[in-house]
Amino acid sequence: MKLTKGKYLKYLLIGIICFLVFAFWPQRNKKKVEEHPRDYAEIIADGILRAATEYNSISFFVDGDTVTGFHYELIEAFARDKGIQAQVSPIMSFDQRLKGLETGKYDVIAYGILATSELKDSLLLTSPILLSKQVLVQRKATSDDDSLFIKNQLDLAGKVLHVVKGSPSILRIHNLGDEIGDTIYVNEIEKYGSEQLIAMVAHGDIDYAVCDESIAQAAADSLPQLDISTDISFTQFYSWGVSKQSPVLLDSLNAWLTSFREGQEYKEIYRKYYGTSHTGKF
Repeated sequence: MKLTKGKYLKYLLIGIICFLVFAFWPQRNKKKVEEHPRDYAEIIADGILRAATEYNSISFFVDGDTVTGFHYELIEAFARDKGIQAQVSPIMSFDQRLKGLETGKYDVIAYGILATSELKDSLLLTSPILLSKQVLVQRKATSDDDSLFIKNQLDLAGKVLHVVKGSPSILRIHNLGDEIGDTIYVNEIEKYGSEQLIAMVAHGDIDYAVCDESIAQAAADSLPQLDISTDISFTQFYSWGVSKQSPVLLDSLNAWLTSFREGQEYKEIYRKYYGTSHTGKF
């Protein structure tokens, strides 16, 4: 989905405001949530599915007076088909999304999660939602001998890569360091999401960030000074996540996803945010 520079900056500003609202909203106005993960029966009885995602121009964003986004539309469709409501919260920190899942604040992380062995030990992952990969976001070279510009993965030796706190890409970066035989440093950022890190690279506040290719591409379409040509990972499956105490919810999501992906509605949602460069098939 192509964004103008002005529209991209608007989404970025709204994302920051949205984060501040959710971070500092008075506790007395919040409905008390259970302090344990819920499974499908309890969610259906309550009539509300609590989901956490990230605010960005692919997953969840505000366009005028409309809330939209790939993962937002999918979780809304699931809730609609089950006769309940989806309560979606944009949480910028991946770590905070995981903690919310563990405590029962959220029932599902409706955001693309890279299926790593480390995460499989702490949560249940749905069947694949999409295929994607992690890429390096940097500024384009200003000259042939630009020392900051990364031409290939070997050039990452000794560099500091900024990522969203708790991101699964951290493990991949450490493994990549082993592969090139040198240290790649990681700086985890808690208060910003992927698009905020991309904006920081574009404006020269930081030199490198690592994020999902689809989010990087949407930003690069609006910020021509960015380069996203260096892959950090291979193309891999990305899924949603639920608590290990919610196996029936996992089965319900998987059964629904298997059926929904075959329908026209899913194809239209997919094309809306990812275009025709991906088939959406697995």
